[in-house]
Amino acid sequence: MSARGSVVIVGRLNVGKSTLFNRISRTVKSITLDYEGVTRDFIKEEVTWRDTRFDLIDSGGIHLRKSQDELFEKIRTKVLQLVDEADVILFMVDGTVGVIPEDREIAKYLHKIGKPVVLVVNKSDSKKTQEHLHEFERLGFQTSVLISAAHGRGIEDLLEAVVSLMPAHISPKAEKEPLYRVMFLGRPNVGKSSLMNALLQEERALVSAIPGTTREAISEQVMFYKEAIEIIDTPGIRRKRAVTGELEPLMVKSAFLALKKSDIIVLLIDGSSHALVHQELKLAFYAFTQHYKALILFVNKHDLVTELSARDLEQNFDAYRFLIKKIPVLSISCKTGKNIGRVLPLIKKVWARHSQTLDDAQLAHLFITSLTKKPLYHKTRLLRIYKVHQLRTAPITIELKVNVPDWFGDSQLAFFENILRSEYDMVGVPVKFVVNKAKA
Repeated sequence: MSARGSVVIVGRLNVGKSTLFNRISRTVKSITLDYEGVTRDFIKEEVTWRDTRFDLIDSGGIHLRKSQDELFEKIRTKVLQLVDEADVILFMVDGTVGVIPEDREIAKYLHKIGKPVVLVVNKSDSKKTQEHLHEFERLGFQTSVLISAAHGRGIEDLLEAVVSLMPAHISPKAEKEPLYRVMFLGRPNVGKSSLMNALLQEERALVSAIPGTTREAISEQVMFYKEAIEIIDTPGIRRKRAVTGELEPLMVKSAFLALKKSDIIVLLIDGSSHALVHQELKLAFYAFTQHYKALILFVNKHDLVTELSARDLEQNFDAYRFLIKKIPVLSISCKTGKNIGRVLPLIKKVWARHSQTLDDAQLAHLFITSLTKKPLYHKTRLLRIYKVHQLRTAPITIELKVNVPDWFGDSQLAFFENILRSEYDMVGVPVKFVVNKAKA
């Protein structure tokens, strides 16, 4: 594993840490709102500057005093662990406010642990900041940079300061690109974060009984049979009328942006809930039929399933058999570990199906023969296929060269999809058809 630096942004709540992260980040975005405690799980992205490669990490704010609040204490402990493991720390303060007692406490702690620190004075474009500069000098850090995270001022100076403090062992080589991306999707509290932690064998995502604990899509790589797989945990998605406040719509948006970038969607449901709800089915349809993502259904909380809830859920599955029959279903328990060892092998198997290349000649023979055995008509005229060609994989996209493209509607394409599924192992895999007119 190649060495890579770790740079953690810390500071008291609401000084602009997430705004700075978003300014430097190319793709990953942290939710920013004008109130405290928006970031809970840390999020990170690989950054390269002057041939120096490091993970930039947005923390959930640093607190030195223990809390009776279980979730708050988990966040606090995780941030302290990130600080302890960091190569460079970006200590961010609000220039317009000046130094307050909490800033002094954090500064004292950072001096004590002896890590390289860059004091980042935010909002430097304000006159108030200029009035407070002498206060920040008294914090005693050798390296300081004035920035405006919102307007992008001083960012290059900040990155130069970071690489100057980075240890010499850091490798410029980038991490291996993931072969594919797997996203965990579902309602709040179905076990998405618990499953991520179980696969990574570490407490990466915060887990709490409080719905909405995960607020941003967070990702990590896991190696499985020498293949790099990116796993993405997302905020729970609820019905529109249940979404409230400024924050939750952004959480939902974060999840849907992650969905579009993923290759495989793992839909988690609560096995003890007696029934699939409409929202879960809508999520599955959205991923499988609109975005052509491979789909797997995990029924979590097997340890809480009763005979009655299992029977009710099975009956509910019957109502949605038209979808369920196309995807793999696995019962798991993140709490007891039941079937967790089968999760990655199943994901790998579905990816193999999703990325398979089919033989064009065999496809053409299959479809043309099927039309001979069971002709399809538009009014009184026959539907004809002349040529079949697979355009791409993941998703499997098949071009049909036909006599009249307009005659090949949803029901006709469903006919060919069923033929395809009966001939090939395509459980969990969507099929996309492109219909064009054959040349005369």
